[in-house]
Amino acid sequence: MLHYHGTPLTPKSELETLAGKNFCVSHAHQRDTEWLIRNAQSIMWDNGAFSAYTKGKAFNPSGYYDWLEDKLFGANWAVIPDVIGGCAEEQWKYLQQWPYPRHLSCAVWHMDLPIDWLLELSDEYPRIAFGSSGKYWKVNSDDWQRRADEAWEALERTGNRNWVHMMRGLKLGNKRWPFASADSCNVALSHSRHKLSALEMINRIDAAQTPLQLEKEYG
Repeated sequence: MLHYHGTPLTPKSELETLAGKNFCVSHAHQRDTEWLIRNAQSIMWDNGAFSAYTKGKAFNPSGYYDWLEDKLFGANWAVIPDVIGGCAEEQWKYLQQWPYPRHLSCAVWHMDLPIDWLLELSDEYPRIAFGSSGKYWKVNSDDWQRRADEAWEALERTGNRNWVHMMRGLKLGNKRWPFASADSCNVALSHSRHKLSALEMINRIDAAQTPLQLEKEYG
């Protein structure tokens, strides 16, 4: 699993110890973007819809599209805008508007939406992401685990080999779900409260890996 560490991260001197790591940069928090472009191994560009949702602000898709114009190159990729709490039809409108190639893009499946919508996305996009929503908002809760099992079992029945990313999911390293990548702002938000440096925290997180296929639980 590739680990995308959320930014901004302060102080700058701490960020500069992390050259060569993978980062998640939100359109809502663009500070240090130029440094990250020069020094990150790869960057996941996030649309900032989650930040807008939690702060009760309007999301600006056109501004996001323009911002990405000179950033989608190499190993970098971007999350297609999504509507948190929205239906599949609302998500589809953003997918239709998206101006960039699919191999540089990630479509989000919100876990409270139908499994059939997940399978439809997996047929159309090489990279998809799970977004925790509704009763599945809390990552790794009992409800979340049951829904993740259901989703992965459906994907595996179709012979799916998509790249599947988990939003806010770095805590799932060493768990049973075979996510190809995940992101989290945990280090950026909490490293100053720990005895470990940001680099030490990230190295520990990066060492935790997911299986190649869903590991079934019994009992």
